[in-house]
Amino acid sequence: MDPTITPQRLTACTVEDVKANQFDQVVGPLTDILMACVEQGASIGFLETPNAEDAFSFWYGVSGSLVSGGRRLLVARFAGQIVGTVQLVLAAPANGRHRAEISKLLVHPDVRRKGVARLLMQQTEAIARADGRSLLFLETRTGDAAESLYNTLGFELAGIVPAYARSTTGKLSDSSFMYKRI
Repeated sequence: MDPTITPQRLTACTVEDVKANQFDQVVGPLTDILMACVEQGASIGFLETPNAEDAFSFWYGVSGSLVSGGRRLLVARFAGQIVGTVQLVLAAPANGRHRAEISKLLVHPDVRRKGVARLLMQQTEAIARADGRSLLFLETRTGDAAESLYNTLGFELAGIVPAYARSTTGKLSDSSFMYKRI
């Protein structure tokens, strides 16, 4: 991460909706963010910090659903640098096309608590609404800072599943399932 990023809020931060044909331009920085977040203990499916090859593989797995339209990938930029990302999963059976899932909200550890995650979530909600979705849902590790953020954005707790996922420390952690009507 660029050492010139200062501690104040990133007021000049912008969010982009990445199209499938732009994916190769963002996969490198997304790989770096993924590895940095897992190294800091993020609960996003990895038990240990992935190497670059595994992180690239993760992102290329995401790229297929960008092509099909079943997923949207947003990135946040500050001073031209990608500092965060989130996914909006739109694919659903016919009886679920009113809903979408928020997935893999990641903000580089060097720029956390500066409004990046909030901005990504607000843009994601706007995209979901424009796509005709009226319900958002997500899963997060119970007690993480992200859970508090989601509460401030109007998400409600649907329930907690005990011992849902193993953390990078090997401990089983509870997960909070949350929703928001939009």
